[in-house]
Amino acid sequence: MSNQVCVIGIYVPDISKAIDFYTNTLGFEIYKQYGPKIVSLVHGELPIVLEENENAIYNQDNKISGVALGLRSEDIFKTVQLLKEKDVTFIVDEPTDCPPGKYVSFRDPFGNVLEYIQFTNF
Repeated sequence: MSNQVCVIGIYVPDISKAIDFYTNTLGFEIYKQYGPKIVSLVHGELPIVLEENENAIYNQDNKISGVALGLRSEDIFKTVQLLKEKDVTFIVDEPTDCPPGKYVSFRDPFGNVLEYIQFTNF
């Protein structure tokens, strides 16, 4: 049995809104549209798949989810500026120290938690 992660799936209540956020705000590109409710994003060896699901809900009460998607930043300060220009909803809006370097934390339009991390301690 292998325990290697092979895909990251993000369930969303609105695929159009998800595509807009992940492409126009975060800069991902669409790799393939598998149907009206599922799309994969260009992301190297580990694909990210957005899937509209009727059971996915908007996290309107801002509870922290059990999983956060971490994205690499080469310049965390520049990344924060770009996200602020896109009116992203931040949890931590100033680069903050963490064991591997610095991070910021924010939400997608549905309340899913994402982080940008600049690795400086490796």
